[in-house]
Amino acid sequence: VWLRRTTHYLFIVVVAVNSTLLTINSGDYIFYTDRAWTSFVIFSIAQSTMLAVGAVYYLLFTGVPGTATYYATIMTLYTWVAKGAWFALGYPYDFIAVPVWIPSAMLLDLTYWATRRNKHMLILVGGTLVGLSLPLFNMINLLTIRDPLEVAFKYPRPTLPPYMTPIEPQVGKFYNSPVALGSGAGAVLTVPIAALGAKLNTWTYRWMAA
Repeated sequence: VWLRRTTHYLFIVVVAVNSTLLTINSGDYIFYTDRAWTSFVIFSIAQSTMLAVGAVYYLLFTGVPGTATYYATIMTLYTWVAKGAWFALGYPYDFIAVPVWIPSAMLLDLTYWATRRNKHMLILVGGTLVGLSLPLFNMINLLTIRDPLEVAFKYPRPTLPPYMTPIEPQVGKFYNSPVALGSGAGAVLTVPIAALGAKLNTWTYRWMAA
């Protein structure tokens, strides 16, 4: 029993690390601070859905409230390691904005615990809470860092060609509240993605039983 539990949690560590890489690649919105700021709605949807699908999957896989927070903590620590690596290369501390996953994952765990491990409530209520809360936490996070445009122009990504240098965003011309739009879109889209995480869990058990 101890060995099986240890294997489960190590499995979560491995996949959480890989899901962090997937999240990073969902438009590069983590690392490039300017993009995380000016494309905040896309950033919010990508972070909410990626957190939900993995956290719901492993929460149902272990059946232990707290697994989602554990999952989000691994993602956070791994991204902080990446932040430290870029800092060691000479880039400023603010060059990488680490998303705030943990509070939203805690809401997911709380939903699972409060509804007595009800899978459907986890998907509906938990998914909605993740989609609603994550943009708020991440906007607070972005407000604490240095001016993103300054960072983007002064320290461009070495992989970006010159013609992809960021241009100053016209934020107010498209929408007035990126947090509200990100939360609204996230609340709608995170629920079906959370359902996908639950379905992946079913497929995993079938695969293990085969």
